[in-house]
Amino acid sequence: MATPGAARGPQALTRAEILALPAAIDLDTANRALAIGRSTGYALAKRDQYPCRVLRLGNAYRVITTDLLRILGIEFPDEQAVPTPALAAVPAKSQAA
Repeated sequence: MATPGAARGPQALTRAEILALPAAIDLDTANRALAIGRSTGYALAKRDQYPCRVLRLGNAYRVITTDLLRILGIEFPDEQAVPTPALAAVPAKSQAA
């Protein structure tokens, strides 16, 4: 037996999933984040009426994640407050050399 809502397609993205997105995402992912259907999302993008800025790259649409976060009212964590693992592992240069 199918679960309720399974026939309607993928569920909207959670806050954690949205914060883990790369800098630019495809329109289908942005549609999921905004809980917009696929057909509606593509129609809005084609008419330049999508809720945030959409880039057209050849035949593909891309949405800038920071624009999407702004529309959703999600503040990206302060980059200074959370050290990047790659940067944290690099020892600081010593001045004595």
